[in-house]
Amino acid sequence: MRSQDEAEIVACIPSLRRYARALLADRDRADDLVQDTLERACARLALWRRQGEVRAWLFGIMHNQFVDRLRAQRSRPEDSAGDALPEQPQRPLQTDALELRDLERILQRLPPEQREVLLLVAVEEMSYLEVAGAVGVPLGTVMSRLSRARARLQEELQGPDPGRAGRERAGQVTDRIRRVK
Repeated sequence: MRSQDEAEIVACIPSLRRYARALLADRDRADDLVQDTLERACARLALWRRQGEVRAWLFGIMHNQFVDRLRAQRSRPEDSAGDALPEQPQRPLQTDALELRDLERILQRLPPEQREVLLLVAVEEMSYLEVAGAVGVPLGTVMSRLSRARARLQEELQGPDPGRAGRERAGQVTDRIRRVK
């Protein structure tokens, strides 16, 4: 492996960890996903065509690893966590912790296809084209999944009878997500 390639891969590790943790909501499973992604990338570095950024290639590998794990988990339903999500550590401000927990739970209720596209665009700031390459779907599919994810996120944040405070909070979160492209 060339040292330049190695440096580019190492520079992507924080983004990969952040994305994996948002996808899985479990620090240990996320770290395992990142490790498996890096192992596969190092083993197949010679296959990388250098036609794009190494970052998009790594996210593509992670996407495939994530999907493989989902399929394996579905074949063993007794191993799935179901709707129970692990408790997250408390942040210093109680309202921040509650909002973060609510957002994490809502994200986990999104279908995996929508959640991964939303996270790649909003959190990792990847372009739609980069996301399409990483996930292996057409650009229109990325845009469609992102639109459905944003709508569902807004719907979940508003709840059945949002009132003014719920609409304002949902609007603020949606505005933040839309700004990040």
